[in-house]
Amino acid sequence: MPVLLLILKFAVVTVLVASLLEAAVLSWRHSRGLGPAYDWKSAGLSVVDFLVREYPLRWLLPLAFWLGWMDWLYAHRLFTLPLSHWTGWVAAFLLQEFCYYWYHRAAHRVRWFWCTHSIHHSPNDLNLSAAYRFGWTGKLTGVLAFFLLAPLLGAPPRLILLMFTLNLLYQFWIHATWIPRLGPLEWVLNTPSAHRVHHASNLEYLDGNYGGVLIVFDRLFGTYIAERQDVKPRYGLVRPQTSYNLLAIEFDGWRALWRDLRGAKSLGEALGYLWRPPGWRPGGGETTEELRRRARTAAPAAAPEPVGAGADVALTPPLSTP
Repeated sequence: MPVLLLILKFAVVTVLVASLLEAAVLSWRHSRGLGPAYDWKSAGLSVVDFLVREYPLRWLLPLAFWLGWMDWLYAHRLFTLPLSHWTGWVAAFLLQEFCYYWYHRAAHRVRWFWCTHSIHHSPNDLNLSAAYRFGWTGKLTGVLAFFLLAPLLGAPPRLILLMFTLNLLYQFWIHATWIPRLGPLEWVLNTPSAHRVHHASNLEYLDGNYGGVLIVFDRLFGTYIAERQDVKPRYGLVRPQTSYNLLAIEFDGWRALWRDLRGAKSLGEALGYLWRPPGWRPGGGETTEELRRRARTAAPAAAPEPVGAGADVALTPPLSTP
């Protein structure tokens, strides 16, 4: 796939240079009292995560297994998209976006996938360097399984992988706090405002805005959450990651999962730890739904105050839900 490789090589240079420029500007603003300090150590960890994933791991963990399945499904496809006409390309794009939405939703709602995806949410500041911290175990967890529908419905596998790459490249620029809401585009596209919500750990914002390029599937399936003026996003995990040890960042989620599996008292309990949402525990845990239910129950007993300042702090418990 020479086109895909060319895009990847160009992307490496572009994202690193752009994030360095943003870091320089944000640091300059901080030196003049115009903004918070820039976390250079966290940005450096994101660069190392990116380089390890894109070079040694790209060769150690190839896509051959999933490409084989995608090629087989395409050979037995139900339809053939007319790629000689623009409608075929639009259909392939929408198929990829649909598959990405369900992959990304599962990455937050299924603990097995969250163990990898939580690494992307581990930076406590949202900036362009956070955009390329993805974690190293994605290929092992079966991310591309969510994209098998596309070749079955007539989209060539290599075209889907190319569009997936472009999808991730599009999302680079939306990891920014300094870009305002974009008016009518908020109805259709995944914007910086929508993605700020997605990266926020406030209870009001958890589990929303899973789209890639488009936000329409979030609106269609009820997972769209608008950014609010009265609730400032607080970035990172609900229990903030304070370590600068990259190995701890990469594997703490897996270690916690392994501890729970070893302590499971039945097969059903073990499967629950694997496939239910982060925070699930038998008999009641700390999933997003349970936390919101408790917050609603406790709300009448709390002293009345406007939603926003302080309320998000009071509602946010110390745990690592998505």
